[in-house]
Amino acid sequence: MPYVIGADNPEEPAGHRFGRLLERKQILQLPGAHNGMAGLLAKKAGFEGLYLSGAAMTLSMGIPDLGMITVDEVAFHIRQIARATALPLLVDGDTGYGEALNVMHMVRTFEDAGAAAVHLEDQLLPKKCGHLNDKKMADAHDMAAKVAAARKARRHLYIIARTDAAASEGMDGALARAKLYLDSGADAIFPEALNSREMFTEFSRRIRAEGYPEVKLLANMTEFGRTPFFTAQEFEEMGYQMVIWPVSAARVANKAMEELFQSIRENGGTHKLVDRMQTRAELYDVINLHAYEALDSSLIQTIVPTSMPQR
Repeated sequence: MPYVIGADNPEEPAGHRFGRLLERKQILQLPGAHNGMAGLLAKKAGFEGLYLSGAAMTLSMGIPDLGMITVDEVAFHIRQIARATALPLLVDGDTGYGEALNVMHMVRTFEDAGAAAVHLEDQLLPKKCGHLNDKKMADAHDMAAKVAAARKARRHLYIIARTDAAASEGMDGALARAKLYLDSGADAIFPEALNSREMFTEFSRRIRAEGYPEVKLLANMTEFGRTPFFTAQEFEEMGYQMVIWPVSAARVANKAMEELFQSIRENGGTHKLVDRMQTRAELYDVINLHAYEALDSSLIQTIVPTSMPQR
């Protein structure tokens, strides 16, 4: 963790670093990282920012994504990822955990935990994943008040307003909401659950033509939802400056664990899947074990076994 080792600790606030990444011409790619290890692996792959999904947090806790988790539970996840990676982290803020004062509390708590950005959505509780049916929409002006509260409370946090209105109110409704949220202080807009290239392109074209030429837009590339597969480059061509893959890493990890447990039950051990495991040496390299050991003179440097012993 950079905050322990003391290396690569950025002095610039996380929200400012996030904003600078968006000043570049290329789209900002934000893979979902639901814990510190996922964040470290994404950083090793070369990503410059990360996304913390509410759905990924809740699935890691064994519960559905229905707005049940608390600000402090989310802050726990933020801290471990921010401390492990020091990368700018965009966090799913659900509906803000209440009304204006709750939103302000959320903003300050997330900033203190190390978040760089947050998105708020215009659903009513119990909320649903944006790609599911029958979402209940909040009054647009109530959502705008939450955005204004977030803007007032923030010191550096980058604020993204998400609208789920396209499914129930059409493109006109989603655009009207997005413009209201921008006027209330949002830094960027996240139009959720658009289901075609034409919809993504129309939203980006119209909002810029209707008085917001510099607006930053976030696209969600989740699997098994309403959005067809598009690449980051394709989203950039459609006019988007950020793209998230919210639950992809967690889905892959869950599938691998499911297969491992089944293999143990069927074969009496893990030997059938050893070739698919991260080795001890690879793990220690990712978590930078030797750098930690060097901080404490009482620790003898670990000699890492390089292979499985044979019987």
